[in-house]
Amino acid sequence: MAAETTQDNLLLDVKDLKKYFPIRSGLLRRVTGAVKAVDGVSFFIRDGETLGLVGESGCGKTTTGRTILRLLDPTGGTIRFKDPKLGWVDIDKMSREEMKAVRPNMQIIFQDPFSSLDPRMTVERIVSEPLVINKVASGQELKDRVADLLRRVGMRPEYMSRYPHAFSGGQRQRIGIARALALNPKLIVCDEPVSALDVSIQAQVLNLLEDLQEELKLTYLFIAHDLSVVEHISDRVAVMYVGHIVEMADTEALYYSPKHPYTEALMAAVPKPDPRRRERPIKLPGEVASPANPPSGCYFHPRCRYAKEICSKVMPELQEIEPDHFVACHFARELKLRGVVV
Repeated sequence: MAAETTQDNLLLDVKDLKKYFPIRSGLLRRVTGAVKAVDGVSFFIRDGETLGLVGESGCGKTTTGRTILRLLDPTGGTIRFKDPKLGWVDIDKMSREEMKAVRPNMQIIFQDPFSSLDPRMTVERIVSEPLVINKVASGQELKDRVADLLRRVGMRPEYMSRYPHAFSGGQRQRIGIARALALNPKLIVCDEPVSALDVSIQAQVLNLLEDLQEELKLTYLFIAHDLSVVEHISDRVAVMYVGHIVEMADTEALYYSPKHPYTEALMAAVPKPDPRRRERPIKLPGEVASPANPPSGCYFHPRCRYAKEICSKVMPELQEIEPDHFVACHFARELKLRGVVV
């Protein structure tokens, strides 16, 4: 297993993470199979950086994020987190009671700002809820904390008495960000936080996240399918395909010098700003493999134009072929692939 490091500045270290959902059928609802949503994912995130996690819909990005936070219990693997007070803890082995001490430092920004906020609660109650549950503040101090959090995300404190329906999508997402910041976390999982917003609002929210990261020394796992957004905000990028990470590298290296055929196809789909430049698109044959019934060997081999016999028989391991550049491909060192054309 390749994605290992001995660096002291790690905040999160995930190894061989698995999350299977049982398939039940028949009158007695017996388990007859499993959807392997996350199947042996390994990566690490350094303190203060942003790791982008990209891939097609259904590849397991969101499941990975929620399993790391223990919103879903992992089927296998290890999740190690460096808590500021407790030091290194094994998230995958902790009980619900033990997780209470760690949760303030691991928060999430949800994808849909319309369904992630309770319509029956005021902005004040939404943002203050983590503070109340963890008994951090009360009374006037609580109101002051909420007002400060709203100011941080570009909202006026006078909005505290209003309900979510009174705000636009971008404003609702800012409220969600304020809630995530309430307990001064170290790690925030951003689960496609701008995909439901207009393009102009996306830029504002991305700039806000970057400013907050610099100001509060935050670390992000940024889940998205928009490659342009990921390039803008990420220090490193990991590419997922059917529950596996197939490539992980610094943003510039991955975008301009990919080493995996699937990454090459993704980069070919990035829109070019110059309409006079016409690059030949890479068309992948067939359909995305089913996580309930994946093919043998490399999951990508039925769609890969570089596939050879070994690809259909042996699953490639995630290996470090260059410094900090990990690839799961038998021919990563031989292939000359096309990245984003400037």
